[in-house]
Amino acid sequence: MRILLLTHSFNSLTQRLFCALSERGHQLSVEFDIADAVAEEAVELFRPELIVAPYLRRAIPESIWSRHRCLIVHPGIVGDRGPSALDWAISRRLPEWGVTVLQAEAEMDAGPVWAAETFLLRAARKSSVYRNEVTEAALRAVLTAVERCQAGDFVPQRVPGQAHALMVQADRALDWARMATVELLARLDAADGAPGIADELFGQPCQLFDAWPEATLKGAPGALLGRREGAVLRATVDGALWLGHVRRAGGIKLPATQAFAEEAAALPELPLAGWWKAPCPTWQDIAYEEAGGVGFLSFEFYNGAMSTAQCRRLTEAFRWAAGRPTRVIVLRGGSDFWSNGIHLNTIEAADSPADESWANINAIDDLAEAILRCQTQLTVAAVGGNAGAGGCFLARAADQVWVRDGVMLNPHYRNMGNLYGSEFWTYLLPPRVGADGARAIMQRRLPMTAAESVALGFYDACLPGPGFTVDVARRAAEMAADPAFPARL
Repeated sequence: MRILLLTHSFNSLTQRLFCALSERGHQLSVEFDIADAVAEEAVELFRPELIVAPYLRRAIPESIWSRHRCLIVHPGIVGDRGPSALDWAISRRLPEWGVTVLQAEAEMDAGPVWAAETFLLRAARKSSVYRNEVTEAALRAVLTAVERCQAGDFVPQRVPGQAHALMVQADRALDWARMATVELLARLDAADGAPGIADELFGQPCQLFDAWPEATLKGAPGALLGRREGAVLRATVDGALWLGHVRRAGGIKLPATQAFAEEAAALPELPLAGWWKAPCPTWQDIAYEEAGGVGFLSFEFYNGAMSTAQCRRLTEAFRWAAGRPTRVIVLRGGSDFWSNGIHLNTIEAADSPADESWANINAIDDLAEAILRCQTQLTVAAVGGNAGAGGCFLARAADQVWVRDGVMLNPHYRNMGNLYGSEFWTYLLPPRVGADGARAIMQRRLPMTAAESVALGFYDACLPGPGFTVDVARRAAEMAADPAFPARL
């Protein structure tokens, strides 16, 4: 079918649908929904048989949905209507949620249902739920809906629904003097990514993001207790929460200690003892574990962005891990992103962006070189989350790259101001895919699936999504126990 993807942005869900539908032989076009006239022109030029809207921030104009079948991907269960669907579900800590594919009509989310999927709703950030459970459910539902459209004999059903309002800041408000930690965290989780929660730090207004629970440190409710790396710790009535990122009025999203650099410097530093994974919940963006001759190094960097300081700390942690009596080091990355390369926001906010960008590039290259030069262990990049730009090539610095099925990769730099790129890609990529293959990957500017990365020879293995972490640990342990290990090293 000729399918037009009408979307607010080419986000991870849209990329996943683009790849899946392309693999199934559909002819696709992508149009950003920025204005009625632009969308109408796209429809007129492409003449689609079907329009799919994975991610919208406004209604499709009647001039389009009245003449073309338009399927909306709604991040809510059947019968749920209105904006902020996922926000409401997460803030209320509902046990189950879903995705519904319905036909666009005049009333928002009230059209007949073409497909729907449900999933268990984790107590997690909205951005994480969206990139994982919502994306998987949406993929299944959209593929089902497209098959039903092709078959031509399916009759979508209308269902009664309950409309809810847009969640505004008044609905999200935090009361540090009264609310329990679990409620504060639920509200912060429901706003993570966007829009954040309007609050104050150091008596100044800002938006809060990137909350982590703290298990042991406590203080007067609302008080700022200390800092660690980029985060500040704020007390609640029954515990405390780390706040990793903020956006000040008129500013961009930054680590809290950078956005409030002068104020945060006056807080006491609350360091961890070392790189070992802490036994209780706390702020720890780099954590090390060991099992069966294998070291596991996780790095949970917000949105996968790696600042100069984070790259340097991770390099230090890797070199420390390489001094341990293990045979294999697994680089786990984070739960939602393995890495997206250098941190553009910290660069933009620096006193000298040019100097900071140079420092950041050199810091991530030093990390890649440390991985490349490791001669004491075999290294494995376990790419369980999405990766982009330098992150894709940082992973390739490892001896083996195992990628989770469902991960989206964007191994190119040209959308970042047409940058040439770094992270040793000119050394790492051509031997894997050939000069022509390397040129094609770097110039096409399109997402790559996990399976495609292995088929091209860029990565080494594509492992099933369910059980990925366990599968990686098992394979790494087998690698460590292999009698041929000395020869492989």
